[in-house]
Amino acid sequence: MLKKITIAFLALLVLIQFIPVEKNESNDMEFDISKSYQIGDNVATILKGACNDCHTNLTRYPWYSNIQPVKYFLADHVNDGKRHLNFSEFTKLPLAVQNHKFEEVIEMVEEKEMPLESYTYFGLHPKANLTEEERLALINWAKDQMAYLAATYPADSLVRKRRTPPSQ
Repeated sequence: MLKKITIAFLALLVLIQFIPVEKNESNDMEFDISKSYQIGDNVATILKGACNDCHTNLTRYPWYSNIQPVKYFLADHVNDGKRHLNFSEFTKLPLAVQNHKFEEVIEMVEEKEMPLESYTYFGLHPKANLTEEERLALINWAKDQMAYLAATYPADSLVRKRRTPPSQ
C-alpha cells in the first residue's frame, strides 16, 4: 500500500511540472514610476534588490522557480504583490492613488512588513535584508515624493474620494 501511495505521489509531482504558469517578464515601462518621479541611485538600488521582483513587470526568477509547486506559489506571490503596488504601472494611477501608495510604502517599510520575511528565507535575496539606513532612505524618498505631489498639485486632487454605498 505504501509503495502505491509513493508511486502515485511521485507521478503527481511529475505531472504537475507540465502545468503552465505565466511568468512576469513583460518589462512594460510605459507607465513606470521613473517617468514622473525622481529616483536616486541609492533608492533605485534598494528597489531593485528588495522590491522590484514582486512590484514591477519584470521579475528575476531563481532556478527553483521552474519546479512545481514552487512555480505556482511564486506566480501567485508576484501577482499579489503587483495587485497591491506595481511600480511599472504607477503613473497610470490617479494622483490621489499614487499619493496613497507612497503613504503605504512608508507604512510598510516603517513597520518592517516589507520586504516580506519569506523573500529572504534560507539566505535568498540577501539584498532584501534592509538595514535601518536603507529603510530610512526608502521612507524619506517616499515622503519626498509626497511633498513633490503636494507642492505641484491642488490638495483636493491628492485625496482619495470616499466611495458611497449604492442606494437600496
